[in-house]
Amino acid sequence: MKALTVAAAALAVVNGSARAESGIASLYSTREIGTNTASGHHLDDALTAAHKTLPFGSRVRVTNHANGRSVVVTITDRGPYSRGRIIDLTPAGGRVLGFSRLARVTLERVGNDS
Repeated sequence: MKALTVAAAALAVVNGSARAESGIASLYSTREIGTNTASGHHLDDALTAAHKTLPFGSRVRVTNHANGRSVVVTITDRGPYSRGRIIDLTPAGGRVLGFSRLARVTLERVGNDS
């Protein structure tokens, strides 16, 4: 029974650290501003983003590896669908993070939903 408890505790630690995700961030095209997202949110230049699996309304801290800047965004859309990318930010998010095309980032869920 003790081994099972230790295994469960180890799994909890692994699952807890799985909340952080690293990869490539991209930006929405300015042509997409003004359209509706998958959640029905009107896409403007607010601090929102698309993620493939996180629930709509999740808040995520995105940190740019190149300069250490970070921003908290709300997930309102699905994507990105380009291979190797983990999040698609509005241009506002890119400005805060200091990039205009692609950037290597880390995502961490924040708030009550983490």
